[in-house]
Amino acid sequence: MDQNRIKRNKLLSERIIKGLESRNMEGYYAETKEEALAKALEWIPEGSSISWGGSMSVNEIGLKNTVCEGNYTVYNRDTAQGPEEKRKMELAAYDCDYFLTSANAITEDGVMVNIDGMANRVSAIAAGPRNVLMIIGMNKVVKDVDNAMSRARNEAAPINAQRFGLDTPCAKTGSCFDCKSPDTICCQILITRFSKKPKRIKVILVNEELGF
Repeated sequence: MDQNRIKRNKLLSERIIKGLESRNMEGYYAETKEEALAKALEWIPEGSSISWGGSMSVNEIGLKNTVCEGNYTVYNRDTAQGPEEKRKMELAAYDCDYFLTSANAITEDGVMVNIDGMANRVSAIAAGPRNVLMIIGMNKVVKDVDNAMSRARNEAAPINAQRFGLDTPCAKTGSCFDCKSPDTICCQILITRFSKKPKRIKVILVNEELGF
């Protein structure tokens, strides 16, 4: 990465972390995926119960595989044997010690926007798990909430719709149509601007392009 961009991202991360702290959240800046993984594991004590929402960023730093192979209680709905077991795992996630996820966008002053289809991810961010740990690449930083909403709807949502092979207007055109398609993944929108419980939400900003 260009040295000027590295310097700019470092300075910008300091502003974002101050914004997070003013909102009762905790932030950390990692230069690499490896540093982000090490910090995440430092925050998560062994023996913790862990679950996650759909997140490419969590996968890309190796956190998902690491906790699955480590000394943790993992609720992984992808391994469920049928709908009933999957539902039990999804409900158990709301009482876990750490919920792992990302954000579709984060503003320069620490507000996060997430769009969800099934709402398991946004509902867990809002309430339930004792801690929420977000892995967010600096490619998701935007100026303000309006730009965060635009990024979530016009960049993240179309790419995810294409990734899942969904039949939505955005999957065909690459841009949001505010549709009511049966396949829409824009069912629930969460703006996270403050945490009632101090430091419940922890954010690791990563100086790499992660997720969508």
